[in-house]
Amino acid sequence: MRFTFPRRARLAVAASAAVVALGLSGCASTPAADDTSGADGSLGSISVGALATPAGDILNFVQENLAADAGLDITFQEFTDYNTPNIALSDGSIDANLFQNSTFLETYNESTGSDLVSVGEAYLPSAAFYSDSVSSLDDLKNGAKIAIPNDPTNEGRALGLLASEGLIEIADGATTLNDITDNPKKFEFVEIENATLPQALPDVDAAFVTISFALPAGLSSEQAILIEGDDSPYFNILATRPELQDDPRIQKLFELLTSPEVAQFEQDTWGGLVVPVS
Repeated sequence: MRFTFPRRARLAVAASAAVVALGLSGCASTPAADDTSGADGSLGSISVGALATPAGDILNFVQENLAADAGLDITFQEFTDYNTPNIALSDGSIDANLFQNSTFLETYNESTGSDLVSVGEAYLPSAAFYSDSVSSLDDLKNGAKIAIPNDPTNEGRALGLLASEGLIEIADGATTLNDITDNPKKFEFVEIENATLPQALPDVDAAFVTISFALPAGLSSEQAILIEGDDSPYFNILATRPELQDDPRIQKLFELLTSPEVAQFEQDTWGGLVVPVS
């Protein structure tokens, strides 16, 4: 298994102009909780949308171990895809979400005319290429079939990781297969919805899977043949609406998400696959 640890470069990635698919997945969302700040110093409740793993696990840890002492009550609203959490945030169904990187948020805003904002980076949900058939990148043969996500942010992320290993060459800011400028091993790329990539593994030589879908599918680092390094620019952010950006509940939640206690929980639970903000 090969790990990449190139020079740390946490610069923001340029946003893709590609349009984010906005089809609803049928995941119901609950109305945002009212601010119930009281004279006793309590901040009140906040509704946060996220996928179950790892963000949901992190939010539940914060609620069970840190929130009460901070005067905060967190309601976790689970989503099952990458499309609906921003829609729910835009329409006021939730107060914040924790599932995307800044590039994904910028692409959503550009394609929908929304103005959601980032409060800051919370953690890196490492993505990796997994394989059922090979144990090393070097074992990928000419013409190997490789499955990658079909959304522009994560497709660019997958192509960039392969390019960092010299397996392909890509144009700056690559987000689609058209941005591949050289493919010497004639890899056959298959674009697949992110959530279904783990199920595609038996039919391809390798698949790029983000941790939110890798962990529930039982994929482990032992099956990974290439994992992002902690220099990745794809740290997940806490996002909210502009009018809530300076809300004490939002600010306190971000403080807790980036606390040493949460960093230790992430290390103990995922052993480096979830990287805390340093």
